[in-house]
Amino acid sequence: MAWGLAFFAGIYIALCGGNWLLTRYLLPALRAGHRIDAKPLRDGQIRYELSWSALSISIFGIGSILPWAFLHWGWARLAQDPGPLRIAMEMAVLLVWNDIHFYANHRLLHTKPLRRFHAQHHRSLVTTPFSTYSFHPLEAILLGNVILLPMLLHDFSFAALLSLPVMSLLLNNLGHSNYDFAPAAGHDHWLSASRRHHLHHIRYHGNYGFLFNFMDGWFRTRLPDEPMAPGRPAGA
Repeated sequence: MAWGLAFFAGIYIALCGGNWLLTRYLLPALRAGHRIDAKPLRDGQIRYELSWSALSISIFGIGSILPWAFLHWGWARLAQDPGPLRIAMEMAVLLVWNDIHFYANHRLLHTKPLRRFHAQHHRSLVTTPFSTYSFHPLEAILLGNVILLPMLLHDFSFAALLSLPVMSLLLNNLGHSNYDFAPAAGHDHWLSASRRHHLHHIRYHGNYGFLFNFMDGWFRTRLPDEPMAPGRPAGA
C-alpha cells in the first residue's frame, strides 16, 4: 500500500503539474493551441481539487493491495519474460479497455441514483489538470478498479499492468486540461479529447468517453462540436 500511495502520488504530481506548466505557460508562449474556456477559476478551486485528489490517491494506494492479493491467492499471474511485441500489444488492449471501462462507469455515475456522488467532480466547471482526480470516494473506487478484470482474464506482463494507471491518468489529464492542443483537428481526433470533455462539463450529459470516442458514437451520446475562438469564454 505504501508503494501504491507513492506511485499514484508521484504520477499525479508529475503529470498534472507538468500539464499545468505546459498549458498555462509553455504552449501559450509558443502560440501553440489555445485555452478553451478563459473564464476565471472559482475561488479556492485548485485547493479544493488538490484536497479531493489527495483522498482519491489514498484510495488508489490502499486499493493497490487488491492486485497484489490476486497474485498472492493465485487468481492472477504475471507473464514470464514477455517480449517487447507482447508488452506493446497488451498495452494497446489495456488502452482500449480503459476507455470502455471509463465510459461504462462514467455513464453510471450520471444516472439518478449516483448523480449526487459525481457532482463532486462537476464542481469544476472550468477544468484544470488538477481536476483529474478530484472525485468523491465512490467514484474513485469505481474508476480505480480498471485493472482487476483484465488480470483475471489474462496473464499480463508487469510492464503493461504498470502502464495502465499511467495511461489512464495521462488521458484523463488531457481531457481536463482546458486547452485545445490541435484547433484544426476534427471532433473525433484523440487530441480533441480536451474539447469534447469540456463540452461534457458545461452540458453535463453526453461525451462520456475520452480518447477514442467510439463508445459515444455507438450509444448515441456524442455531443456535436462547438468550436470557440481562442480565449472566448464558453457560452459567450
